[in-house]
Amino acid sequence: MKQLLCLLLVVTTGNMLFAQSKDENDVATVVESFRKVMIDPDKAILEKLTAAELSYGHSNGKVQSQAEFVDALVSGTSDFVTIDLSEQTIKVTGNVAVVRHVLNGTNNDGGKPGVVKIAVLMVWVKQSKEWKLLARQAVKI
Repeated sequence: MKQLLCLLLVVTTGNMLFAQSKDENDVATVVESFRKVMIDPDKAILEKLTAAELSYGHSNGKVQSQAEFVDALVSGTSDFVTIDLSEQTIKVTGNVAVVRHVLNGTNNDGGKPGVVKIAVLMVWVKQSKEWKLLARQAVKI
């Protein structure tokens, strides 16, 4: 019985160490919403998920404002077919969240099929109780 209680204590404590906070869970949810809207662009949703001050950095060095980023997706200039995220970490400090992940995907930019594999850093900020993407930078890997 004593061994069973010790085992339960170890398992419970271990699970608590890996549990995410409410803010981390909320950020994970908006990151997933963002992933989906990158594949199936909707102007209103993209604007809701991004801050007006957005600085969106691509792996080729190009940096876009919120309007430029949204327009590129909605117009089809930037066309993601699939996006899979892995190795994601989320760290929340106050009203700022730093998200890192690896993005593997396929695109069809300018009608030309391509494959994407990049490491991404995202900075989310809580504005009026909603998480908004403030900055994003990608690098080729």
